[in-house]
Amino acid sequence: MAEDDVHRYRAGCHWEGSTGAGYESYDRAHRGVVVPAVNPIDLSSDPTFLGDPQRCNPEQLLVLAASSCQLLSFLAVAARARIDIRGYDDEAEGVMPGNVKPARLTAIRLRPTITVGSGHSRERLARLVEVAHRECYIANSLTCEVTVEPTFRC
Repeated sequence: MAEDDVHRYRAGCHWEGSTGAGYESYDRAHRGVVVPAVNPIDLSSDPTFLGDPQRCNPEQLLVLAASSCQLLSFLAVAARARIDIRGYDDEAEGVMPGNVKPARLTAIRLRPTITVGSGHSRERLARLVEVAHRECYIANSLTCEVTVEPTFRC
């Protein structure tokens, strides 16, 4: 593969503090950056792991990445098909059972509500959702099951 065919994505995290007082005592707050974006993301761990519920955690970011990628893939597929998409709202959910080892997300469910201009069959729209799902880079990169359960508003 030619070097110009390779996409690279850079990110970084920064934390400072002390873990000297033990697991229960250190601050989980940290910052993430994705280059070249200028705004850092304030992060923490899941509240179950003593994190700050007011900050995003890595598990949420993974679910968000899957949701965003499906949205962008679907919009691209719909635009190529000249279908007028007017809105897309997803209620995504990731599942991480506490008894599965190694700990991991085992499923991500995407539930987009897609608002479409008139004149399109639900069957065609559903096929386009499936095409977008097959083309979604994030879903293709994950080992957990990613499902898409769309609702259409025409």
